[in-house]
Amino acid sequence: MLLTEMVPDSASADDLYDAFTTWVSDRGLELYPLQDEAVIELVSGNNVVLATPTGSGKSMVAIAAHFAAYAAGIRSFYTAPIKALVSEKFFALCEIFGADKVGMVTGDASVNASAPIICATAEIVANMALREGPDSSIGQVIMDEFHYYSEPDRGWAWQVPLIELPHAQFLLMSATLGDVSFFRDDLTRRTGRVTTVVEGSERPVPLMFSYRLTPVVETIEELVSTHLAPVYVVHFTQASALERAQALTSITVASKETRAAIAEAIGGFRFTTGFGKTLSRLVRHGIGVHHAGMLPRYRRLVEKLAQEGLLAVICGTDTLGVGINVPIRTVLLTGLTKYDGVRTRQLRAREFHQIAGRAGRAGYDTLGTVMVQAPEHEVENARLVAKAGDDPKKLKRIQRKKAPDGFVSWGKPSFERLVAASPEPLTSKFSVNNSMLLNVIARPGSCFDAMRHLLEDNHETRANQRRHILQAVRLYRGLRDAGIVEQLPEPDEDGRTARLTVDLQRDFALNQPLSPFALASFELLDQESPSYALDVVSVIEATLDDPRQILMAQQHAARGEAVAQMKADGLEYEERMELLEEVTWPKPLADLLGPAFEIYRGGHPWLSEFGLSPKSVVRDMIEKSMTFTELISHYGLSRSEGSVLRYLADAYRALRQTVPPEARTEDVQDITEWLGETVRQVDSSLLDEWENLTDPTFEEDGTPVVAYGADTPKPISANPRAFRIMVRNALFRRVELASRRRWDLLEELGDEVDWQDELEPYFEEYGEIGMTPAARGPHLFSFVQTREETTARQVLDDPDGDHGWSLDATVDVEESDALAEVVFDDITVTAG
Repeated sequence: MLLTEMVPDSASADDLYDAFTTWVSDRGLELYPLQDEAVIELVSGNNVVLATPTGSGKSMVAIAAHFAAYAAGIRSFYTAPIKALVSEKFFALCEIFGADKVGMVTGDASVNASAPIICATAEIVANMALREGPDSSIGQVIMDEFHYYSEPDRGWAWQVPLIELPHAQFLLMSATLGDVSFFRDDLTRRTGRVTTVVEGSERPVPLMFSYRLTPVVETIEELVSTHLAPVYVVHFTQASALERAQALTSITVASKETRAAIAEAIGGFRFTTGFGKTLSRLVRHGIGVHHAGMLPRYRRLVEKLAQEGLLAVICGTDTLGVGINVPIRTVLLTGLTKYDGVRTRQLRAREFHQIAGRAGRAGYDTLGTVMVQAPEHEVENARLVAKAGDDPKKLKRIQRKKAPDGFVSWGKPSFERLVAASPEPLTSKFSVNNSMLLNVIARPGSCFDAMRHLLEDNHETRANQRRHILQAVRLYRGLRDAGIVEQLPEPDEDGRTARLTVDLQRDFALNQPLSPFALASFELLDQESPSYALDVVSVIEATLDDPRQILMAQQHAARGEAVAQMKADGLEYEERMELLEEVTWPKPLADLLGPAFEIYRGGHPWLSEFGLSPKSVVRDMIEKSMTFTELISHYGLSRSEGSVLRYLADAYRALRQTVPPEARTEDVQDITEWLGETVRQVDSSLLDEWENLTDPTFEEDGTPVVAYGADTPKPISANPRAFRIMVRNALFRRVELASRRRWDLLEELGDEVDWQDELEPYFEEYGEIGMTPAARGPHLFSFVQTREETTARQVLDDPDGDHGWSLDATVDVEESDALAEVVFDDITVTAG
């Protein structure tokens, strides 16, 4: 039964409590004492700060909050730090309250946005609070992972709703909040509601801590043999997690029966990419890998196998795969230091307890185990001491191993301190920017009074408040001088004392903030140019966030080529090193877009908070005719497949959403279709989920059809337009390699063609194969698909324009569909 059907006729606290606990009982569950206390406070209309350990059922308390708000006829908003968790919560609440009662708003998608229950990222709720102020339609805010309040870049979004929504009821939740007396008193003062702190260190599943001096492989063997698996082995880089997983294949962590069960559970799952082959081998050993750089479908496979109890060990990063929902009995940390982007430092108490809290899950375990592996030099010294035994002479002769250079010291005292320590107090990370000002100016009423309240009644120190006030004045003057804001001589009918002179898209600061610049930039391009479609791609790419792993790999490759050329030119080492600093990743249209952006930013000063970043990832794939697998292989990005694919998915969405009809030529549409199909074939969930959220479908009973999760996408030939482009790219890849006379790489493609022998006469006659945008033009490519066969021809662009040479191919459509990549029956080189 849907929870909405349990709403009592009377919305009294007692009736709401009885209705909710009845629903819980009907599901075969019973509230823990702390859950029960929090539910009573929420149905009574009070604020609640829920500071209870991981696994103590905070999600059930959040459901009770939504139920109380729905029964009272007010809108409730659930917020989380990442879009994936927001999406997950959206589908879960749809099943509980009914799809028509639940909506979702993120920077990427909006569905049923007027629903009484909304799932949203924290920034969305913060911007709504800024734009609507105390008169906002937000009646209740549930902030999950509230410890993000202290995040340097994002903490403002967890603070703003507390300041701007005095009529709302709040539920703040986290396992690692520390002392929350400030928030209790502050919320009560602002909202006039009683604020109750529900906290407790007692977990439904208690934890046992220990410090290990055995080598890590021995530790894991012991944990598996003593039935303390599944073990999550925590690393602080993705590379070390994978290296550890590969090293563990030398020991037995899964029985023969378990390995057979794993093979059956995997079934026909497609391991299509370079890392996929590695993961296939690992999971068949009973070892999983889980980190943000993996493809989503690979992470889901690891989660599925773990949920079925088939993986004894999972090696991952310290995030424990945010949102991972698997039974973990033991958490084994391989260290107590991490690199935070600036320096390597010891873990903070909050970070340690966030990680440790994942051990032991209610319903699975009666005890959770947390172990910390001693540093390698300490383990080795312990081994030497044990070997010496009680012999004083041997003990004296031990040559103790020293810590490696650069080692940030930690050991058993650090471990004991972290176990005993409470999470650090949350600290305010309030900030002021143009986006905040524009949102406040857009609301009815006096924006000056609203900003004064926001700047003088936040959680900052008085010194910081003065700094923020000066920043706000400077930004306001910039907006006024640019003509974006107009100060009114007297308040208008809505009480505004200033107004915006431009229309801003809702959540403009979150959803592709540079999209308006991209729209303006398309007018700078020549649609008659052979490179027009590629230039459109470059405009879009310049507005996307940088995928650092790809760009660094491109820079490394570019510098390698540059060094080789400089050596060939006879340049001295010092000169080479000086010139090398100027070599970076490709930045097409930088000379055009850079000055244009500076001019555009003069009239749109809020864009000073965002940087234009020309780059070439999608364009690089097109110009080199690379598939996703070839891109990953070419730049050695097997550990970052998920990050690469997310970037390609973002580029596809931006191409679909941003390029207007008048700029969308056939070539641009071809690229868009090809890119979408490329992403979908690698991991359909990234697009299926987004498209399902922008245009959701539901079962007859109102249950949402969750598009993501299926491993097998449609056959590549099912999208004729995209398939034609894929075939063209596959043929042109051979042309591109031939143009560089990379006979070795051509041979690796497996065609039964002696490329060097076949093309030698061409090079003797013409010397080179053209690789300009015109060489990829439609006039040099033909594609014919009939019931009997599918054929393609790619004409070579010779310098004389004779166009007599071509590559002619027959496509094996069935095999192409099976492998999700173009397969040719045969290819022939046809001479003119």
